[in-house]
Amino acid sequence: MNERDSEQVAHSLLTRGYERASKESEADVVLLNTCSVRDMADQKALGKMGMLGRLARERPHVVFGFLGCMAQARGGELLKGLPHVDLVVGTQKFHRVADYVEELVARKAARPEVAPYQKRAMDDLRFSIVDVAEEIDSQSTIREQQLAQKQATAFVSIMQGCNMHCTFCIVPQTRGAERSRSTDDIVSEVRGLVSRGVKEITLLGQIVNLYGRHEFPKIDNKSPFVQLLEAVHGAEGLQRLRFTSPHPIGFRNDLVDAMSRLPKLAEHVHLPLQSGSDRILKAMHRAYTAEKYVDLVRRIRRARHGIAITTDIIVGFPGETEDDYKQTRDLVEEIQFDNAFVFRYSPRRDTPAGEMPDQIDECIKEKRNQDLLRIVNESTRRAGERLVGKCVEVLCEGPSKTNPARLMGRTRSNKIVVFEGSHKLVGELVDVEIEQANGFSLYGIPHNSSSHFLGCVGEMAS
Repeated sequence: MNERDSEQVAHSLLTRGYERASKESEADVVLLNTCSVRDMADQKALGKMGMLGRLARERPHVVFGFLGCMAQARGGELLKGLPHVDLVVGTQKFHRVADYVEELVARKAARPEVAPYQKRAMDDLRFSIVDVAEEIDSQSTIREQQLAQKQATAFVSIMQGCNMHCTFCIVPQTRGAERSRSTDDIVSEVRGLVSRGVKEITLLGQIVNLYGRHEFPKIDNKSPFVQLLEAVHGAEGLQRLRFTSPHPIGFRNDLVDAMSRLPKLAEHVHLPLQSGSDRILKAMHRAYTAEKYVDLVRRIRRARHGIAITTDIIVGFPGETEDDYKQTRDLVEEIQFDNAFVFRYSPRRDTPAGEMPDQIDECIKEKRNQDLLRIVNESTRRAGERLVGKCVEVLCEGPSKTNPARLMGRTRSNKIVVFEGSHKLVGELVDVEIEQANGFSLYGIPHNSSSHFLGCVGEMAS
């Protein structure tokens, strides 16, 4: 979601004649789009902006700004310890950034030059711009993006905000209440992206499968989200469709059914679990039980053979006992996720969990984190090894980050595949025979046209 917001801001600046700088030391505008889900994200953003203070002294004309969730949560207080920050813009104002940047650039250009390392007039906080106010229909402003040459995948934001109020989460404060874009607007954006060469779309929402529940009616017992999936699925030229992240309580029968009958929907669901203990789930306000979660996974797997299930898990939530953790551990072993993001609980201010008694020591959190990661890594390894010797469809995204001489792409089940081949394959669907599984990546060789008679059997485990 942050990547998508950043693309929108970049697009708005590029259309006004700005160019991307290859490194921050050459830029006239440096903006940090921030996350605030965990304390580590806050600290990284603050540390990075602190280091940019040296650049601000050497190049006083440069505009520096914070965007996004941390900006929304902290507002003007971000200026106090970082006097070179000129701009703080919240999550409902990304479409205003280009206007604010141009205003700040003009202000700086109009003031007298000052010597490097001298206190600048712009260090006066009255010259900074802070906008963290709510804005009606802000969800409809994230709809334009720059595409790289041969870009095969794109994110489409379908809604903003969250009404769930999980006790560990700051998102309702930083993203606001649920509000959805119109189906027609979303489908129009998708068609535009497909016409420019995009083959795979990922629909984004804080709780994506609750899309439109306050704005649009059910039709034929289908939720607005399933109606949206059907509408996007009909976009001519679209090859793959994904969505993230759903909530288990919004994964009703109509959505499970859609997984079975919409072939463009990719065989991957990211389904946050958070805990395997009913007691902890209740304390988190997650509104489902471990048993209901397991039943949902079974129904999804029955609906689409070979589907990959990934998840999010928090360890060390306040009051989590060894038995609570063991229940989580046992459930993770039972389900055998294709992958999981495991997080140590991070207290967030203004959230109920931050004030709960029985906060867990960091050393216990770390122990549980590492223990659960070992289990997850084993199930991830086994999921990869099941594909060795099989032919899978890969959407080639470009050169491998670790070895630019090779290409990389993702299977329909969202597994990374690295393979050798011509750069003409970038942006194309390629049949790749998997020869090796190594940790989180698969390695293979593309089938050339003469070998296509072998057939690509997909990703189903035998």
